[in-house]
Amino acid sequence: MKPTTDRMLTRIKDVYMYIHENGTVTTQDLVDEFGITPRTIQRDLNVLAYNDLVESPSRGKWTTTRKKVKMTS
Repeated sequence: MKPTTDRMLTRIKDVYMYIHENGTVTTQDLVDEFGITPRTIQRDLNVLAYNDLVESPSRGKWTTTRKKVKMTS
């Protein structure tokens, strides 16, 4: 796997874990926590939402779904 792909997947996993550990978070919370652009966070959230791992109960807020996830290191 390309280093950029590996870095992206690691970041998406970290974003998911942050949301899971903190409950409902805002897009701005994620931007602040990870120090990346709102557009990059939105792309990561789109990947997670497409895979039914997060959902947006209201505009700009995110929470994890009840879908079971097996985490690997």
